[in-house]
Amino acid sequence: MEENSKIIQNVIIENRKKLNVSGVRQVVNFDEETIILETSLARMTIKGEELKIESFNTSTGDLSAVGMIHAVVYMAGENTGGGFISRLFR
Repeated sequence: MEENSKIIQNVIIENRKKLNVSGVRQVVNFDEETIILETSLARMTIKGEELKIESFNTSTGDLSAVGMIHAVVYMAGENTGGGFISRLFR
């Protein structure tokens, strides 16, 4: 937990229609209603309508998405660093 206190992550929502997130490590899954991200702090789920990822810079970890945003939730204890295959064998 102490190492996470040094990490700075920004989540900016503009008029519920544009989302900018820093510290994104990986896009786990996405469709028009849900975007799931692995971030430097925890797994993050974005819920909404007509969601689209505009850009994702893997070097800087900056992600930009548009659509009608209903919720942004950090999922505690789910930042395992594993991908799809690791979840199959749990």
